[in-house]
Amino acid sequence: MAGREPSMEDILASIKKVIAEEKELRSTVSVAAPAPAPAPETPDEEEAGEPEILELEEMVVEELKLPPVDLGPPLVSDDAAEASRSRLAALQEAAASAPPPPAVNPLEQMVRDMLRPMLKDWLDQNLPGIVDEHVKREIGRITGQGL
Repeated sequence: MAGREPSMEDILASIKKVIAEEKELRSTVSVAAPAPAPAPETPDEEEAGEPEILELEEMVVEELKLPPVDLGPPLVSDDAAEASRSRLAALQEAAASAPPPPAVNPLEQMVRDMLRPMLKDWLDQNLPGIVDEHVKREIGRITGQGL
């Protein structure tokens, strides 16, 4: 299958990662001065040929020396965030224990394969116009002006 859809575990892991990154960003930004860079380690004989990889967070804090940004209060209280995390963990556990999906029906797969190029052509022709109209309508609704 060329375009595999993400599994429930992938989606939940992605959500948890975003929550953790936002929490880490808030704790990093709230510090007045960035922490000093750790002293470079001497490479082991095995790692001597590998280039050093600089993480994005390190680059922003250490090289750009950005001033601290006040993000304001968190959008979600700690209690609500913890409740959400526990429910997502329960969902992830349920998804992990779910039975595997049934085998694909060959006739159904053949129909999908036949319809995919037609659907792609239709989307290529019509999707930009549909999106444009909906964006204009939403901008008009938000600004109170018709476009």
